[in-house]
Amino acid sequence: MKMALHWQILIALALAAIMGSLTGTEGTVLGIHWLAVYTFIGTLFLNALKMIVVPLVVSAIITGIGNIGTQGGFGRLGGKTLTYYVATSFIAILIGLVLVNVIQPGVSDNPAPVIEANEQVTQAVAGKSAGDVVDVFLRMVPTNIVDAAAQGQMLGLIFFSLLFGYFMTLIEGSPRETLMDFWQGVFDVMMLITAWIMKFAPLGVFGLVAASVAKTGFDQFGNLALFFVTVVLALAIHLLVVMPLILRFFGGVKNPWLHFQAMAPALLTAFSTSSSSSTLPISMNALEKRAGVSNRVASFVLPLGATVNMDGTALYECVAAVFIAQLFGVPLDFATQLLIVVIALTTSIGVAGIPSASLVAISIILVAVGLPAEAIGLLLVVDRLLDMMRTAVNIFSDSVGAVVIAKSEGEKDVLVSKHF
Repeated sequence: MKMALHWQILIALALAAIMGSLTGTEGTVLGIHWLAVYTFIGTLFLNALKMIVVPLVVSAIITGIGNIGTQGGFGRLGGKTLTYYVATSFIAILIGLVLVNVIQPGVSDNPAPVIEANEQVTQAVAGKSAGDVVDVFLRMVPTNIVDAAAQGQMLGLIFFSLLFGYFMTLIEGSPRETLMDFWQGVFDVMMLITAWIMKFAPLGVFGLVAASVAKTGFDQFGNLALFFVTVVLALAIHLLVVMPLILRFFGGVKNPWLHFQAMAPALLTAFSTSSSSSTLPISMNALEKRAGVSNRVASFVLPLGATVNMDGTALYECVAAVFIAQLFGVPLDFATQLLIVVIALTTSIGVAGIPSASLVAISIILVAVGLPAEAIGLLLVVDRLLDMMRTAVNIFSDSVGAVVIAKSEGEKDVLVSKHF
């Protein structure tokens, strides 16, 4: 009997943690560093996923909008999707805000830390301000769609695909049918390629995680242990309490655990890649093939969510900003914390297209409340592992939104156990 994919990935994760910690960065085999082997395997898998993102997203959105256009309800579906995104991100931020105020991980009798210049932080936050969020929204309308695709500017691709799909439905006769057939064919091929790449997911996950463990180890987390625990606890509450409640009461799903089972391959891939966009092909495959959500809903909700719906990221931004304020002994009144909530909500949507997105978003918050942006360098020790966790929360929230919206649209075949 063939082992289920999510079990294969879990075993790969466990082996990666063991091998990465044993070999470190200096271990060799036949004169070759183990780290180089891990990096090669992981990069190859990640490149394969990134290779299919652009054609998959474009074809998925165009076919999805085409189907919505012929059946009606484009405005209704868009309204539901955006409402869900804003509501869940707001809930995630509030969870983080409550926990960081209750646990107070940055409060201690020790003097405020000395901030040292860090090249990664300096490059990421140099010259950044709230205006960068506006600049990202300007990139929604790219001057060159081919260049946007080459640069991986997902917001621009999504906007163009939405326009193309919508106006495609307005033309009459055989041209519309030809375009629909073409894009549907592209989408079907991309899904087949995704299924093929997924056969190598355990190997890819092993390489990515083993390389990460080899480079960082586990013994550097002591100084930020309480902050780490606070973020993990907040993410766990959102993932394991809020999301199932939404599935149960808004999606009418009697057994929310079925959705965790359906999305297990995507969750584990998101955890290992730390990239919502790279995980998108696997998320779409799991949502349609395992959770039973229609292409009409999945192809609209997921690509948009992978770019603009960042529950885990928004939560992390809020906790990080308040934690740094506590470290420096800066009291934050209600109005200031409300400002943090608003900026975290905005930046989690708007900063998705900027490299080192979480660093930039947190720096914008810190500057807004009068704290040094360079202080985020203190978080770099635990940022990689937390990035893996919050990415998993991000993609699971997207998939929950797709299930809730599909149910609200009257789909009957969602989360039926026969799919998996």
